[in-house]
Amino acid sequence: MHKTIREALEERERLILSPFATLSSMTRGRQRFEEECPLRPAFQHDRDRIIHCKSFRRLKHKTQVFLAPAGDHYRTRLTHTLEVSQIARTISKALRLNEELTEAISLGHDIGHTPFGHAGEDTLNTIIPGGFNHAEQSLRVVDLLERDGQGLNLTYEVRDGISRHSKGRGEILCEDPEGKATTLEGQVVRIADIIAYINHDIDDAMRGGVISQRDIPVRCLHVLGETHSKRINTMVSDIVTETLRQDDGKLYVTGEIHSAMIELRDFLWERIYENEMVRADFHKAAKILTELFHYFMEHREPFLFFIEKESLYDSPERCICDFLAGMTDRYAFNLYEKIFLPQPWKIV
Repeated sequence: MHKTIREALEERERLILSPFATLSSMTRGRQRFEEECPLRPAFQHDRDRIIHCKSFRRLKHKTQVFLAPAGDHYRTRLTHTLEVSQIARTISKALRLNEELTEAISLGHDIGHTPFGHAGEDTLNTIIPGGFNHAEQSLRVVDLLERDGQGLNLTYEVRDGISRHSKGRGEILCEDPEGKATTLEGQVVRIADIIAYINHDIDDAMRGGVISQRDIPVRCLHVLGETHSKRINTMVSDIVTETLRQDDGKLYVTGEIHSAMIELRDFLWERIYENEMVRADFHKAAKILTELFHYFMEHREPFLFFIEKESLYDSPERCICDFLAGMTDRYAFNLYEKIFLPQPWKIV
């Protein structure tokens, strides 16, 4: 009996990937049984499902750091996601890990992020009973909300990587078993996420005139490099080289690079994320989400109309949270204007 293309690709994985890689043929499976694709291994299939889903497409109109920037070259949540994917794949390829698993986790890691960046997440965390976390929401999107409530039915490994990527100002390399992805590929995505944002957010802040090159800590420039591309290359090369040198199935970064990454991240928080010039409009964004939440709590019929359902599928608070978190920045602006601001008379 002839092998399927999927089986041939799975065999190739067994021949070329590292002993520490996660093999597609060894996946712990999906939440619901389905016949395997004869063409694509499981993690490739997951990657394709994420790319083609609506929530992924909406990332192009969600804020990364700067709300409604005037220029065309600022990052959005989508371009951030693509940069994370590129960095993570570079690391995975060098370590002979499963690139398709790495890519699937990367592309799905922020799929549940709110409009208005972390300001939107902070707002929902304040007003929603039980709080809000974008990593948990990303998992909710792929498990439940996509495909009209059917979810994407992804593999355990991709879902695990998505749910455990978040770090805030936590460890660069997570050692906490509760927060650490179970696959090395998932751990690669976590550090690739950090590498991506601490570099591109500096790039965007310089573009926006929030900081200049001379504001960046001198030691970070000396250790990591003076340009965006050099800093990324330094971090990625260090992780790959040190991990291969240790060769024990864990990720490593040398002490000098690790401390410089922490210093650069601390600089970002102090000079950019908490900068009042950057945050000024986020107070208005928080007002939009808060008022929309309370409006829909009091007006059930309009809410069901907007979500195109006849009844709620969860608690009112959770359903409204799903709706708000799924919005793009511009959709939230437009909906707020439609509900709360006077509309011009239509003269025929």
